[in-house]
Amino acid sequence: MTSIDVRDLTKEYGTRRAVDHLTFTVEPGRVTGFLGPNGAGKSTTMRLVLGLDRPTSGTATIGGRAYATLHEPLREVGALLDAQAAHGSRTGRDHLRTLAASNRIPVRRVDEVLEETGLATAARRRVKTYSLGMRQRLGIAAALLGDPPVVLLDEPSNGLDPEGIIWIRTLLRRLADEGRTVLVSSHLMNETASFADHLVVLGRGRLLADMPMREFIHARVQPRVRVRTTEEAALRELLARHGYEAALGDGGGWIVQHARVEDIGRLASEARLPVLELAAQEGTLEQAYLDLTAAETEFTAQPQEA
Repeated sequence: MTSIDVRDLTKEYGTRRAVDHLTFTVEPGRVTGFLGPNGAGKSTTMRLVLGLDRPTSGTATIGGRAYATLHEPLREVGALLDAQAAHGSRTGRDHLRTLAASNRIPVRRVDEVLEETGLATAARRRVKTYSLGMRQRLGIAAALLGDPPVVLLDEPSNGLDPEGIIWIRTLLRRLADEGRTVLVSSHLMNETASFADHLVVLGRGRLLADMPMREFIHARVQPRVRVRTTEEAALRELLARHGYEAALGDGGGWIVQHARVEDIGRLASEARLPVLELAAQEGTLEQAYLDLTAAETEFTAQPQEA
């Protein structure tokens, strides 16, 4: 199995440290979401992994080897960093044929990835006529061209329509299920929550978190319970007596902080309170992410005074 291994990786540009002693591993068989505010060092880290920049210190290897030492890199690593990289005057098919020839990839594979990414009907059009979403699909086709065990994608949903976003989710899950190593950088929390198994989160070039997504959310967002009853005064008194904080929720009912369904259900049952609704309110990736990175954001808009 092929993993991405980042060890004590540092990159400085003059006096600015873009990546600060990073250490993490991207394992095969799961989708790893790569998160962080603007300026956190995600793109720099991906460039270092792909040999597009040289580290000040530390290492970034793929299957134990530096990217620059790979003889036919597209067969081992597929990457999308910039959807605008394809030459505008070439057709989509010719762009992929050039990449295939440089890595001894059969031409039939070009037609396979064009079909897989939904670009077969636009294959003979010049890239400059492509929409942003079509360019994204072409970049993903290029990443898949060599059928690589490792895939790195930077903002793959950018420019895609709803159908395309559902398609990319399905693709990422399939790649991971096939045992590939998948690293996906994104600013879209809800989208990341739909496909990621594991998270690596950066802030100002430093590692802030490296853990399974569910564990990340549960560690930073306390559980809450929504409960409705016909005897609200009795419910409020019961919750207060047992040390629970509660507030009215949108659309009625009470939101009980730091509580679990089984605990509130047991209390209501023992007090013989009629319960009309009792449901857990799961924390979201967005809530957990914002809680962690609040102090790590380089550019923050300030609210305007009225």
